Amino acid sequence: MIKKLLVFSSVVVLLSSCVKSKDTGCQYKESTVVAPASEQATLQTYVNANDPAAILHPSGFYYKITAPSTGSVTPGVCSSVTVRYSGYLTNGTKFDENLSGINFVLGGLIIGWQKGIPLIKKGGTITLYLPPSLGYGSNAVGSIPANSILIFYIQLLDVQ
Repeated sequence: MIKKLLVFSSVVVLLSSCVKSKDTGCQYKESTVVAPASEQATLQTYVNANDPAAILHPSGFYYKITAPSTGSVTPGVCSSVTVRYSGYLTNGTKFDENLSGINFVLGGLIIGWQKGIPLIKKGGTITLYLPPSLGYGSNAVGSIPANSILIFYIQLLDVQ
């Protein structure tokens, strides 16, 4: 009897160790990046002069929620989000825009969007003021010069 119980217990332990945890397929992790103090100081000077009502996020960017959210779902790094947006440099140059709505997986975007978009829910609108390290950093991308402060006006249309 003890031998059968020992064999049964061994089989249960072996089978339970083979059970996989639920795999969502998401490979993205929450970013812990915080902008360096020098970037935060430069960004603060710009924001103080142009939008003093903007709020400092612990990661070192500023944001302003310009329209209240109507939805109940807060996007996470693995969420698929549909947004309308416009992107500007501090000199007023528009470098990108999509007003018809475009879908992205949040974790595949720049860190500033990963941290900023979850501050609103479906239907919300936010302005993000991003230091370079939460944008494209020292990389020039298209018409965006390296080490640029980026300004985005974003409307969150949907969250999946």
